[in-house]
Amino acid sequence: MSLKRTLRIAMKNTKFKVGVGIVLIMALLALLGPLITPFDNMGYYPLKFGSRVFPKPTTPSLPPMSKDTVYGPGGAVNVTHYLGTDSFGRDIYAQLTYGMRSSFFIGIAAGGLATLLGLIIGFVAGYKGGWTDEILMMLTNIMLVIPTIALLIIIAAYLPYRGIGIESLIIGLTAWPWTARAVRAQTLSLKNREFVHLARLSGLSDLRIIFGQIMPNMISYVFMVFILQFGGSILAAVGLDFIGLGPTRGMSLGIMLQQAVLWNAITLGYWWWAIPPGLVIAILITGLYFINTGLDEVFNPRLRREE
Repeated sequence: MSLKRTLRIAMKNTKFKVGVGIVLIMALLALLGPLITPFDNMGYYPLKFGSRVFPKPTTPSLPPMSKDTVYGPGGAVNVTHYLGTDSFGRDIYAQLTYGMRSSFFIGIAAGGLATLLGLIIGFVAGYKGGWTDEILMMLTNIMLVIPTIALLIIIAAYLPYRGIGIESLIIGLTAWPWTARAVRAQTLSLKNREFVHLARLSGLSDLRIIFGQIMPNMISYVFMVFILQFGGSILAAVGLDFIGLGPTRGMSLGIMLQQAVLWNAITLGYWWWAIPPGLVIAILITGLYFINTGLDEVFNPRLRREE
C-alpha cells in the first residue's frame, strides 16, 4: 500500500482523526501553554534582582481564574491563576503545561529508544537465526522475567540526580523486550518469502535485506509499536514520579499527582490541584488508543471499510 493511499484511507477513519486531534491539542497546549503565563516550571513567579532571579510563591490555595498581585522591586504586578494555586502558592496551570512538555519528551525519547532497540534485536534475531537468535532471545526472556517496575525503582533509587533525560533512558532501556519478541516473530514469517530469497540471490547484504526488504513490509506494525511504547513510557514515568523516584529537578504530571496526594488536596477540597494532571494523562492516553485502533483498521484489510 502506497503512503499516499494509506494517508487517504487513514484520514477517512474516524477513530484515527479523533486520536490525532486529541494528541495535537495536547501537544499544542504543552508547546504554547507556558508562553501565556509569567510563572516558571515549578509554578513560582520569577522576581529579578539585577542579574539574579528568585522564585516567589503567590497566595496559596486560590481557586481557578483567581486574580492575584505579586509585589517585587519593579512594583506590583497583576497576574491570573487560570487553574488556581496549590497549598504553597504555586501556579497549577504553569506546572501542568510544563509537566505536559516533560511527558511528551519522555514519550518520544523513551518510546523511540525502546522501539529502536526492539526493532534491531527482533530483526537480527529473526533473520539470522541460530546462535544469534538464541543469545538475543535469552537476553530478551531475562528482561521479560524481571519485573519492570521493580527494576526501574532499583535503578532510579541509586541515582543521585535524575532528570527527564535520565528517566527516559531508564524507561527506554527496560521497555523493549516485548517489541523484540513480536518483531522477531514477524521476521521469521517474512524471511522465507520469495522477495527475500530474490534479494539474497541478487547479493544484497543482510542489513539491506532487513531494512530494505523486510522492514517496509512491517511499517504498519512499526507505527503501532511506537504508539504503544509512547503511551507506555508516559505511564511508566508517571508511576515512577508518583512514588517519588521521578526527576529531582523540574515538574511532571506524575510529580503533580504525588504532591496533590501527599498534601491531601482532595481532602482539603483543592480539586483543581489533583484533577487536572490525572485528567490530562487520561485524555492523552485515550487519544493514543484511538490512533492505534484507527491505524489497525487502516492497515488490516479485514477491519478496514473503504468505499
